[in-house]
Amino acid sequence: MATLGIPLFLKHSPTPQVRDFALLTGLEATVRGTLISAMPLAVYDVLGSAEATSAAYFVAGIVSLIWGLFVPWGTRFVPRRWMYSLGCGLYLLGMVLSMLGQAWSMPFALMTLAMATATTFVCLNAYILDYIDRQNLGRSQSLQMVFAAGPWAIGPLLGVWLRSVWAPLPFIVAGGFAIALLALFWVLRLGNGKQITRAKGPAANPLAYLGRFFGQPRLIAGWLFAVIRSSGWWIYIVYLPIFCVEAGLSEKVGGFALSISNTLLFASPVILRVARRASVRGAVRWAFAMGCTFFMAAAVFSPWPWVTVLCCMAVSVFLITLDVVGGLPFLMAVKPSERTEMSAVYSSFRDFSGILTPGAAWLVLLVAPLPGIFAAGSVAMAVCWAIAGQLHPRLGAQRPSRGGE
Repeated sequence: MATLGIPLFLKHSPTPQVRDFALLTGLEATVRGTLISAMPLAVYDVLGSAEATSAAYFVAGIVSLIWGLFVPWGTRFVPRRWMYSLGCGLYLLGMVLSMLGQAWSMPFALMTLAMATATTFVCLNAYILDYIDRQNLGRSQSLQMVFAAGPWAIGPLLGVWLRSVWAPLPFIVAGGFAIALLALFWVLRLGNGKQITRAKGPAANPLAYLGRFFGQPRLIAGWLFAVIRSSGWWIYIVYLPIFCVEAGLSEKVGGFALSISNTLLFASPVILRVARRASVRGAVRWAFAMGCTFFMAAAVFSPWPWVTVLCCMAVSVFLITLDVVGGLPFLMAVKPSERTEMSAVYSSFRDFSGILTPGAAWLVLLVAPLPGIFAAGSVAMAVCWAIAGQLHPRLGAQRPSRGGE
């Protein structure tokens, strides 16, 4: 008798919707957006050089890559809801280490924050692949970008300004957002996702599914696009602010440029519609071609710092285009039985770029000044432009309805 009065939504968790995942993405963007411009400057101040900063990011990338690949294996023993919660906890630990502002604590802060991002990213993508069908993946991606647009637009400038008020303040504010992210996750009650393969046997070890990944060229291409796109953002976020400082511009210029660029995230639905009307292949190739052009221009015109800043801002327009459509070749090829595992593989692009970019930057700085990093980014984008030419011409394009609308 008593159970008759219990509302249905309290007895059963509602099915997660596209908007729920966009809310989580947007709130996590407030955490990362607040730190994205302040963190490289804080590391640069503590370690004292672009080379040492590159080394710290390089080590953090290696740790995060290994950690991210083991997250699916960890979900065999730790339910996904607790794994996501662990990611939020790692964000908080990273904030504490950053606030200490010591030469030993900042590299550990970078590692911890990168591990937090990898953990939440793997779990969130696994939830999305559980609950969002293939036809709505593009809509989900673009809505996530829209919800993240405000935090990414305001956060970089806010973080630099907070740092000018008091050095630990960006980390305190970001820590508050991390607590809010954890609270929202539990309010949404996503649980542990759909356990569609649990009865068939134990999950493979963290390296076994890499063979299945390497056997699917479309997955490899989609992952590579994500790596180079992410490397482009690394160059823009980490090395453009350092370039500005070394060129005599204000340290706030990098944060200001990033905030302006990120306002374009509001145009994500429009970008998606245009790309789907043409083709994913065409949009991806065009974005890589233009990014290649403007990165090379940033290197060539580096004696005029403001021209380099404007060229890098132009690159960011095409990086946002790739944020919207560049992941679709991978996501559309994932098998339902491999959602969690392939989410971990896909999320490794962030960590791999975190190894590739500072590692390549360190090598470039041995033989060239900092603008050489922009030229290296241009070459990487040219390679992706060539690979994207092998995608199916109709990938992601709208198909006529059989219902005869």
